Amino acid sequence: MLADLHQIEQQLNQVILGKATQIRLALCCVLAQGHLLLEDLPGMGKTTLAHALANALGLSYKRVQFTNDLLPADLLGMNIYDTRSAQFYFQPGPIFSQVLLADEINRASPKTQSALLEAMEERQVSTDGESRPLPEPFFVIATQNPHFHSGTNALPESQLDRFLFRLALGFPGAEAEKQLLRDDSKGSRLSLIKQALSGQQLISMQQQLQQVQITEPLLDYILALIRASRQQTTMLPLSPRAGKGLVRAVKALAFLAGRDYATADDVQTLFPYLAEHRLNPQSVAGVSPFSQQLLEQTPCPL
Repeated sequence: MLADLHQIEQQLNQVILGKATQIRLALCCVLAQGHLLLEDLPGMGKTTLAHALANALGLSYKRVQFTNDLLPADLLGMNIYDTRSAQFYFQPGPIFSQVLLADEINRASPKTQSALLEAMEERQVSTDGESRPLPEPFFVIATQNPHFHSGTNALPESQLDRFLFRLALGFPGAEAEKQLLRDDSKGSRLSLIKQALSGQQLISMQQQLQQVQITEPLLDYILALIRASRQQTTMLPLSPRAGKGLVRAVKALAFLAGRDYATADDVQTLFPYLAEHRLNPQSVAGVSPFSQQLLEQTPCPL
């Protein structure tokens, strides 16, 4: 099944040109059962990446355009009264899919943003006193515009902490952009994506991550990074959720590399993408001074 993952990676690289690092990190996030936040300027391919990833993994996919008038019920669903049966029935919202693309999530009101909190953490939705499980696997891929864009609302720290990674695609290189100009049909590029896995196979691979070994010294290094953030006054402290997410993520990166053990290099590679949006919620994706400061100040025992 690792070969299937590499096939998916190759397909995604044909659709999102020149962004091999971001594509591998997105796959790593999915393997680690994490949610992904894509922050960038409009038109960078964020939505295309989310759609292509869902197609390649064979997962059901729903896209919701977040606006300032979007209501929680528009996302979660609601009970509707049927006059013929004289009973209420639940009409599920788009969140009942395996991949939910929350497009421009920071244009919605804080009330609507908070409707995602339970779903992202507990994989369930509670409405009118009843809890309903979400499909498995379940991922939120959210896009957001930079904070300086008009009409945006900053995501609360509690929601940012539920996103395993924050990535920025950035402008393509000259050759990649020339290729995009040569073939400007987004539909034709998405048609290159062929399903290479099923949802059950993905769940099986997620379970295989438990076999990836993390040594005690490496766990001590991860713990030292997390605890170092709590001794600083210039940044927010990292939560235990962030530490657990980092453990899952380094296992996923090792798995993608075909290894059954994680290394300190894995931790150092992933830490800025996992930590910066938690340490400084107002930071810009791709800029990671606080996380780099922690990496430089925390001795690596390995």
